[in-house]
Amino acid sequence: MDFGAVGRFVLDNAVDMVFVGPEDPLVHGIWDYFQENDMLRAVPVIGPSKAGAQLEGSKAWAKQFMQRHSIPTAAYRAFTSEALEDGLEYLQQHSLPIVLKADGLAAGKGVVICHNHAEAMAELKDMLGGKFGAAGARVVVEQFLSGIEFSVFVLSDGTHYRILPEAKDYKRIGEGDTGPNTGGMGAVSPVPFVDDELWEKVETRIIQPTVAGLAAENIVYKGFIFLGLIRVGNEPFVIEYNCRLGDPETEVVMPRLRNDLVSLLCHCAAGTLHRTVIRTDVRAAATVMLVSGGYPGEYEKGKTIDGLEQARSSLLLHAGTRREGGRLLTNGGRVLAVTSYGETLKEALQKSYTNVQKIRFDGMQYRGDIGKDVI
Repeated sequence: MDFGAVGRFVLDNAVDMVFVGPEDPLVHGIWDYFQENDMLRAVPVIGPSKAGAQLEGSKAWAKQFMQRHSIPTAAYRAFTSEALEDGLEYLQQHSLPIVLKADGLAAGKGVVICHNHAEAMAELKDMLGGKFGAAGARVVVEQFLSGIEFSVFVLSDGTHYRILPEAKDYKRIGEGDTGPNTGGMGAVSPVPFVDDELWEKVETRIIQPTVAGLAAENIVYKGFIFLGLIRVGNEPFVIEYNCRLGDPETEVVMPRLRNDLVSLLCHCAAGTLHRTVIRTDVRAAATVMLVSGGYPGEYEKGKTIDGLEQARSSLLLHAGTRREGGRLLTNGGRVLAVTSYGETLKEALQKSYTNVQKIRFDGMQYRGDIGKDVI
């Protein structure tokens, strides 16, 4: 978040491109910082402007954007603490269940689904009272959509776009989608229920009006647009936008992308994505996240991780680890992503779970049912 330090590092090390991973720097305007600096302006930053990053940084802004451009999404109202009484009254009349979302960034944990009115009213008070800090200064109350979720990544150069392989992630800590939301406990790609008809609807009703809408509003957007979607019947609706690649879908999408990523990003920066063709590995990919005991609540760090050498037939992607004295230790809530290829999703999942069994650290948790609802 120290843009000055990032800029100095780029100049001191002759960096040719900045590819922004986290959402915070994008929402706070790192693209704009580079554009406003004469010495940094020529260095491409892959990611949207501060204005474009509002798609993720403000759920209320994203909802308004979708309304302006007739993009299908759930009905909603937004409330601040000053309008708490109006919000409570609105909740009392709302159909169940009720979805409450912190407007700002809450590390993937700012969404609560309430199954009765009393629970929803208490949650609204908590959220507006500071449960998620500044992220909850405004709360979006949203219609609950019943369906099955999937994710689509789009790379846009502001005019043209390319669609990457789709994925389905699993956000809740417990098997059977129980317990609190996490940053994601696993993912699979491809998604069997996303057929040609659904793809056509996603592209024409969601992707095209999103890219065109940003351009029409003179919002600079050169980077990834993550679409969190839900299929209701066979109709796609937007649950959320992210303005970057996201966990754990990236861990199955990138292994299936056969293009050279840097080449794609260069075309993105140059505005020439229309000259590219996305090539996708026909194999399936499946990711299982290994997380610390207690996550997504309080958890301990510094647990020794063993067994990685025996699990090398999978891609082992480090999320929250560190080295100390020759040992590999846990250093976060989500510790490791175990990703495998397979001729089928079932085969990919079997490989990942076989290697998960070889890895050990104190308190290690994972879900044993990733992908089982679609294979």
